Amino acid sequence: MVNSFTNILFMYLAAKGIRNCLKNEHDTVFLVAFVGYLLVGSGSFCFHATLKYPWQLVDELSMIYTTCLMNFATFSYGKSRQYATVLAIFLASLAVFITLYYHYLQDPVFHQVAYGILTAIVLFRAIYVMEVNIRPGFRSQERDEANPRLQSGAKTEREQEDQRDAKILSTMWKMIAFGLSIFLGGFAIWNLDNEHCSRLIQWRRRIGMPWGFVLEGHGWWHLMTGVGAYFYIVWGIWLRHCLNYRQDEYELLWPNLWTMPVVVRRKGVATNGRTNAAAKKGL
Repeated sequence: MVNSFTNILFMYLAAKGIRNCLKNEHDTVFLVAFVGYLLVGSGSFCFHATLKYPWQLVDELSMIYTTCLMNFATFSYGKSRQYATVLAIFLASLAVFITLYYHYLQDPVFHQVAYGILTAIVLFRAIYVMEVNIRPGFRSQERDEANPRLQSGAKTEREQEDQRDAKILSTMWKMIAFGLSIFLGGFAIWNLDNEHCSRLIQWRRRIGMPWGFVLEGHGWWHLMTGVGAYFYIVWGIWLRHCLNYRQDEYELLWPNLWTMPVVVRRKGVATNGRTNAAAKKGL
């Protein structure tokens, strides 16, 4: 029961993310990512409720597909249409291969390794892209020249941009650290649950319910990886807007560690960070 209902958090955060993408006009790739995230939670809920193999495939393979999609979003940014097409074909072929080979092996270790490798690749790539494009000390001259807000070349304007971006980077690193810690913590609990399953069952029986639910390691895996994955997608949305020089059009709302972050459009701001009034004057 616990392993089913802990997936409700997945479905809630997916609905929250989908609504946010539609309301604030984030890139379509992130809307699709949240749909994939919803499939993970829904598939896991149905699998643990029915213990049917097809739902297990929906649960586990949608994790692979969503991670492949995030790899596409990360590696295709700023590349040519031809590059993006080849990358899409490669990732789709990889997803098909993992699907067929996993169905043939039916070995959860293969799925875990494949998912872990794909997740590590997209995480390190996204961090690299973030650092070389946003950190003032690492940014290339070409990127500064392409910034629509720095066309005047004023030194004070550039300094303001650098201070803003340094502050954004600090927040992003906090998101990465928190989300990754939650995710890895859930992964560690899950492995401990697998390793000491019989002992934990005995402890749960001795303690009784409802406190025995606390020792349901797989349930904690659902909760913690759900939160960690949500943080990653929201970070991806915020990073994409920053890469598109839209830091002044959008903002990250994350008051504290106990709230779920969202990226929203700033009120009264139009394209390229100008206020609506300024935009009208420029017409």
